[in-house]
Amino acid sequence: MTTPAAPPIRPPGLVLAGGKSSRMGTDKAFLTIGGDTILGHVVRRLLPQVSEITLNAPIGFPNPLGLRLLPDFVPGQVGPLAGVLAGLQDIQARGVRATHLLTVPSDSPFVPADLARRLGAEAGDPNAIVIAASDGRDHPVFGLWPVSITSDLETWLSDPDNRRIKAFLERHRVVTAEFPMVETTQGLLDPFFNINTPEDLQEARRFAEELS
Repeated sequence: MTTPAAPPIRPPGLVLAGGKSSRMGTDKAFLTIGGDTILGHVVRRLLPQVSEITLNAPIGFPNPLGLRLLPDFVPGQVGPLAGVLAGLQDIQARGVRATHLLTVPSDSPFVPADLARRLGAEAGDPNAIVIAASDGRDHPVFGLWPVSITSDLETWLSDPDNRRIKAFLERHRVVTAEFPMVETTQGLLDPFFNINTPEDLQEARRFAEELS
């Protein structure tokens, strides 16, 4: 009798790149800081922490890193929850033996090296959603999402009025993992710093130069 394989110790990872980058005027993921694209930094930091990396992005999205591409199943680029749902449904459809999905956005190049470990340490309740927090703010797109919520998320998103992450989180038990700010000579860096504007890009480049 063959013993079933144990679920992977590291969760599968999903990079959320389905946004419209309207404030930047171009796709943020491929802007460069510190000698690499923003997406390149995200993937490099995430890779040792997960069992695999899938890129949640629209069909036709540039994919120079050759990541497995997964578009939203909910049409219209309705927000990150559609990406989370696509990732959870994909895990189930492929029969991946994972209890959770780790998500990060494609516009935050300073992903903590211990993100998966610290979120996983707070996942005592297998049905709780675990999200990152820093400097008094929650960052739900940096989250560990239990596969058990897939059906509820699908039902919730079927209503076009339901799009906000905060409103969905209120339906479930949520645990936060607090991360410290990073001290640099440029000042304190939020490890979840995300790039939305040209000014953000310049600030990120200053931090990246020092951290390299």
